[in-house]
Amino acid sequence: MSKTMTKYQLDHFKYKVKRQFDPLIEEHELLVKQYRTEATNKVVGKLAKKMGADKILDQFRKAETFMKKAQADAKTFFEKKAKTQDKKELNYNFTDRDEKITLDDCEEQLRDWAKTLVDREIERRPEGHKLKTLRDLKTKAIDTVMEAGTPEVLIISLNQVSKKIGLQWNTDIKALPSV
Repeated sequence: MSKTMTKYQLDHFKYKVKRQFDPLIEEHELLVKQYRTEATNKVVGKLAKKMGADKILDQFRKAETFMKKAQADAKTFFEKKAKTQDKKELNYNFTDRDEKITLDDCEEQLRDWAKTLVDREIERRPEGHKLKTLRDLKTKAIDTVMEAGTPEVLIISLNQVSKKIGLQWNTDIKALPSV
């Protein structure tokens, strides 16, 4: 007679999979993060040039510099006029950004695209390949939990997956030494 698993058992197995894999995945993500940042910074410029966005960004930079100077001049002018005309309030708003694209928006979009390209490249490098393998093994372990029929069969299957990361599914805890 086969024993089916309860939702609580499935949740326990999924939690234990995460407990085993997440620290290793986080460790490798930190190792890859430095490479990702450096590579993304290099790729942004190349990507912008390849796409032709570098010309637009340069034009944008000049326009924003000109606009900031014009805004500062306007602010100074109207503040001086308000004092000489004895006005109590100025009615202007420099913070309205409805439907406006900024240079920062454009650069952020390029960074996102560059990061995607870098992430693909990282998976081909040894550090990234190991991270991808860990994520794939975690997914395999969770799939195994969800597809298992009995706890006994599941434990055997999860032990095989855990061995691939150098762990055992069930580990005995050593007793504290007596004093």
